[in-house]
Amino acid sequence: MTSTDYDVTIIGAGPSGTVAACLLMQHGLSVCLVERDEFPRFSIGESLLPQSMEFLGKANMLDALLDNADALGFQFKNGAAFYRSGHHTNFNFEEKFSDGPGTTYQVKRAEFDNLLAQEAVKQGAKILFGQQVTGFKSDENATYLNIIDLKTKQENTISAKFTLDGSGFGRVLPRLLDLEEPSELTPRKAVFTHFKDNIDNSQFDRNKILITVHPTIPDIWYWAIPFSDSTISVGVVGETAQIERADQTLEQTLLDFIHADDNLSTLLADAQIIAPVRTIGGYSANVKALHGNKFALLGNAGEFLDPVFSSGVTIALKSAVQATELVVKQLQGETIDWQTQYEEPLREGIEVFKYFVNSWYDTSLQSVIFFADGQPDVKAMVCSILAGYAWDKSNPFVKNTKRGLKILEQICEPDNNDSVA
Repeated sequence: MTSTDYDVTIIGAGPSGTVAACLLMQHGLSVCLVERDEFPRFSIGESLLPQSMEFLGKANMLDALLDNADALGFQFKNGAAFYRSGHHTNFNFEEKFSDGPGTTYQVKRAEFDNLLAQEAVKQGAKILFGQQVTGFKSDENATYLNIIDLKTKQENTISAKFTLDGSGFGRVLPRLLDLEEPSELTPRKAVFTHFKDNIDNSQFDRNKILITVHPTIPDIWYWAIPFSDSTISVGVVGETAQIERADQTLEQTLLDFIHADDNLSTLLADAQIIAPVRTIGGYSANVKALHGNKFALLGNAGEFLDPVFSSGVTIALKSAVQATELVVKQLQGETIDWQTQYEEPLREGIEVFKYFVNSWYDTSLQSVIFFADGQPDVKAMVCSILAGYAWDKSNPFVKNTKRGLKILEQICEPDNNDSVA
């Protein structure tokens, strides 16, 4: 094989990129990550799922998270709480159906991503910050990344035996290689910020993300993600036309939505905004393929669904684990069918999450969420998927998601559930 600068180049130093780097280096491979931004930098996606802890463990990065969680303000997380018009319910991830970790953290992504990047460097990776990828090509010998230093404007080319794209919403290779496709999901928009929450309510469980359904528009929802330093991330999500307010600032739009819900408005009555109010829209995306000649796409660079069940980081880390196993085998001389060995297995779990997302917005899953307490066995199976275990085929709701949820929806109708009275 032609000599290259590195065994593997990775676009992006977010969670998928850094986990992939550490997994590759366990096999003695040289890795260079190319990152457009300087770290730490803000990112959305702050509520991890327990399945992610298993993937961080594989990459020998879990100890770094556990050792630094308190100092960085990360909040221990053991489940998800839901609220809709006076009705509270929650899912305890330690009571899930699947084996594996049942707890995780709610993290500030600037600090979390920076922590993982530092750990990757400690393990031997090279990270080039402030570098934008402007071109990519691959041939029978190598891959070639054209990059430009955003400060000096100096251009360079880096060659490798394989390239992984972990660029997230930047979606570098899909844009450069015309791989993008419209998402099947309805375009939606989020408005969000961080508060000093000043919450003094013994009923509020900081160990859980709180997902709230709008009191009158059931396909609009809110997230509230507490951190251990008495701050909280709050956002509202809905179709673009439902969220946009041409005559209002983003701050006023967010506050108006918060005030529309009795529970959130009470919890955040004394809260103070401490960060810019941001918005993101059109985030759901898909691609024609997750792989090509000597490259593969990781996580959000391939497909991003929706923030409602916090699946983004879990999918990203799952893709990193699956892809790196195949990269190692290919570089050792094995023939890899990336379609059947990577894309199809990865998409199986993505499709489970996607069905949950669609079912949430058409409100059928909301019926399950709010009325499943009388069905502890099936609630545990649903809980597993909410905890990230969307690839566990021993779970009937993974093996046949559509049929399982339809049956559960019928079982959990209020008239059929003695716990709702």
